[in-house]
Amino acid sequence: MIIDAHQHFWEPARFHYPWMTPEVAVLARDYLPGDLAGILADLGIDRTVVVQATHSEEETRWLLELAEKQAFIAGVVGWVDFTSPRLRVSLEEFAGRRKFVGLRHQVHDETDPEWLLRPDVLNGLALLSRFGLPYDLLVRAPHLRRVQLLAQRLPDLRMVIDHIAKPPIARREFDEWAQAMRPLAAHANLYCKLSGMVTEAEWSNWKPRDLEPYARYVLDLFGPDRVMFGSDWPVCLLAGSYRSVWETAHALLDGFDASAQQKVFGGTATAFYRLPA
Repeated sequence: MIIDAHQHFWEPARFHYPWMTPEVAVLARDYLPGDLAGILADLGIDRTVVVQATHSEEETRWLLELAEKQAFIAGVVGWVDFTSPRLRVSLEEFAGRRKFVGLRHQVHDETDPEWLLRPDVLNGLALLSRFGLPYDLLVRAPHLRRVQLLAQRLPDLRMVIDHIAKPPIARREFDEWAQAMRPLAAHANLYCKLSGMVTEAEWSNWKPRDLEPYARYVLDLFGPDRVMFGSDWPVCLLAGSYRSVWETAHALLDGFDASAQQKVFGGTATAFYRLPA
């Protein structure tokens, strides 16, 4: 089973996406399952995990409706307000949906750098852990110290770092990001998505070799058992096609054996999200 563990759908007329600015005009239209199905079939990708793109429970319900109609959507990573007094009610609602597999919050857009460690957020994440659901971490390198503390405080909460924490690939900067990532690998509840790299590189001028040091570092740190491929489509279209991202990911894993590749391109995501058959 080959799985893309990170992609999106959206309708800008239906929901508000604050990040959808003129600089990303190619993204400012509907992207729906019909736009992706043919690409997946051409590349031999069986299933995907669709991830929230705005802070809205209504968007989560809409994504779950899409998932029920589309066999290729294996799971939905949605959103709830972790600080809400209704959090348990929301979790009970979504946990009852067959393809609901986890939650995410766009932490890197929060003005409070300590947001992840706020008592109300920690209480919400602890409740998520008791529901047996995982959490996607949308963060950058400055947040990773908080991620380490979070992993220590909630060792039973499975978490995955989206887009390898968005290192500054375009500026060819490596050391600060790498030093922040290194201690995270010691926490067995932390995983990493090999995704979102092309949009951190120079959009019109990146080469696979620009991404290679970052991808290899993550694979060496976490190992294939805790790394999963994600296309980040359609965000990736800012810098390249789905096919170019897919082919680059395979090139980056050249030299890894078949077992390791199977994990990165499906097995790890299946285990982490406990995807339904």
